[in-house]
Amino acid sequence: MKKNLLYIGNKLSGHGMTVTSIETLGVLLEAEGYKLCYASSKKNKTLRMIDMLRQTIKCRKVADYVLIDTYSTYNFWYAFFVSQLCRLLRLKYIPKLHGGDLPHRLAKNPRLCRMIFKHSYRNVVPSGYLHEAFKDKGFAELLYIPNTIELHKYPFLSRNSAVTPKLLWVRSFTAIYNPEMALRVFKALKKDFPDCELCMVGPDKDGTLDQIKDMARRLDLKVRFTGKLSKAEWIALSAEYNIFINTSHYDNMPISVIEAIALGLPVVSTNVGGISYLLQDKKTALLVGDNDDQAMVNALRELIEKPAMRAELVQNAYALVQEFDWSKVKSKWDEVLI
Repeated sequence: MKKNLLYIGNKLSGHGMTVTSIETLGVLLEAEGYKLCYASSKKNKTLRMIDMLRQTIKCRKVADYVLIDTYSTYNFWYAFFVSQLCRLLRLKYIPKLHGGDLPHRLAKNPRLCRMIFKHSYRNVVPSGYLHEAFKDKGFAELLYIPNTIELHKYPFLSRNSAVTPKLLWVRSFTAIYNPEMALRVFKALKKDFPDCELCMVGPDKDGTLDQIKDMARRLDLKVRFTGKLSKAEWIALSAEYNIFINTSHYDNMPISVIEAIALGLPVVSTNVGGISYLLQDKKTALLVGDNDDQAMVNALRELIEKPAMRAELVQNAYALVQEFDWSKVKSKWDEVLI
């Protein structure tokens, strides 16, 4: 019999924010027969925390496990307080680690991290990057379960005839994802490819979107800003573009990159956090240093000028993402949620 789960995370797509794991994995688990309760969809951070704690108490007698989306910045505190309440209530809780900067959090707050991760039923890591970081700090209850997608929902499109760079960027607008770099790279690339394009997809998270729009105006750049799009909308939009760029300062195992690969887009990314555990330079993507504009410009130029190399990268990367299909990943969740 499938278990009852309480899923703790940021269920905020109804407020214009990006869909996160709680709304994707949760739906997939429900389809497999698990019964789920969720917290929280409250927009206000304080009310969200209160709702998470309230739901934990409310579900204490029916929840077999509590899944907790665990991030590295402000949202780390949701995981901390909910996990400690679970300890008090003797509930089995499973942190699902997301934050690309979690290794820094382990170093900065070792005592608080031990209070969460040493007492969990399991710690689910979606990447070799976080697995190594947590293992190095002595955490043993680690289970690797990668981020997942349903591949059949991502139509693969061949773009081998591309001669003009049409760049697609998909993330929330916030400083850690470094959207400024996308504009600087676009500006530099236009010197060689005056007809190149840039589309930036994603919701504003902290006022960064307005700053990026102002920067585009100052640089006299015509950039397509779509705001938040549904998954189906941005998948359809992706057919108009031929290269996916990822400019993050911090990253773990970004689902947007996996989705781009599934759609047949070649990827150029900063090599930060868990990226090198997901992608291999010159085999499945082209990787450049953090904030290295010129290196990304050079990589983009190489992709356009070397179609055979581009096709090989796309083919290799597509073979890689087969392992992230839900049909293969779901058995790993069944193993931990027995």
